[in-house]
Amino acid sequence: MTAWEIKGWCPGALRPMQSGDGLVVRIRPPLGRLTPVQAAAIAKAATTHGNGIIDLSARANLQLRGVTEASHGPLIDDLRAQGLIDPDIQTESLRNLIVTPFRDVETTVLAATLTAALARMPRLPGKFGFALDTGLRPVLTGASVDIRVERATDGRLILRPEGHALGQPVTDLAADAIAMAEWFVAKGGVTEGRGRMSALIGRGIVPPGCSLAPADPLPHPAPGLHPEGALVALAFGQMRADTLSTLAALGHEIRPTPWRMLLLVGAETVPEVAGLIAGPADPILRVTACTGAPGCPQALGDTRQLARRLAPHLPAGMALHVSGCAKGCAHPAASDLTLTATGQGYDLIRSGTASNTPSLTGLGLEAIHDLLKAPHAPHL
Repeated sequence: MTAWEIKGWCPGALRPMQSGDGLVVRIRPPLGRLTPVQAAAIAKAATTHGNGIIDLSARANLQLRGVTEASHGPLIDDLRAQGLIDPDIQTESLRNLIVTPFRDVETTVLAATLTAALARMPRLPGKFGFALDTGLRPVLTGASVDIRVERATDGRLILRPEGHALGQPVTDLAADAIAMAEWFVAKGGVTEGRGRMSALIGRGIVPPGCSLAPADPLPHPAPGLHPEGALVALAFGQMRADTLSTLAALGHEIRPTPWRMLLLVGAETVPEVAGLIAGPADPILRVTACTGAPGCPQALGDTRQLARRLAPHLPAGMALHVSGCAKGCAHPAASDLTLTATGQGYDLIRSGTASNTPSLTGLGLEAIHDLLKAPHAPHL
């Protein structure tokens, strides 16, 4: 029997989720971008109505922490005034869309088209999501979604179900996206309110007409300057409200990314702001850690203090995931090394996920530290 609970849905702004430090309120940036005014308003709201901590989620959303039942209503009023709140919970829950931060005018138009189509989707599982990845080459391949809009090698738009290598040619983006979602439901993809496209594809059930391969994906982007602006990273995807306020004051459009980085559109230099990771060499970029205890009520141990302590000793080229429980929310995929808190120490999993069979169990903090500090860590 597990010691943790699977919610099966993600928090929203209108439907927040209770955590160990209060309500978690998730803001889905319209079309995947924030104006400087919107970003400043979010920073102010995080301080006024929460504890001033803002998370950047793996779906490129912002999460305000420490909100109370009493402060939730005023928070929603402040965010609604900036066009950041959906009209109702159903619309909000359907708007699970990640838009590539590296985009042109056409992508922005497509984002508006797909956003409007999401409101007309059939009833889908709470975690069912879409990716609009319409640069010349896809860059969101690591994001957890169910239906992808990408470009084929010849530049045509395709609609690709997650878990399948090929996609359908797009003739009408809105109609085609709705049709694929309806196909997913009709084929039994929804099970007890849950379900993911990759699981359905894994059963050998594939939508008709999937014949086009996407263009080769781009490598995972690193912090620094890019043609579209400056990409800055956040350790574990978390920042204080004053960090976002400082970035907003620079006057750039801000595009959250699923890599727990922010793109400052048009910036010609990387800003030197406390709390940001501005270069690719920082070892903390190879470490993923969830909120952990006490911020998450299901976590069985600390995660981020441990992760910060271990990062400088992580062997070159290795990635580490520190999880507060076996759910592995921060990184559902396999990692080179995973440490899972158990309440009796930490389990070490090699080349697996937080719930896989461990190689070592019940490790204390010093034992973990010594493992990574050993020269070249040959036992890892």
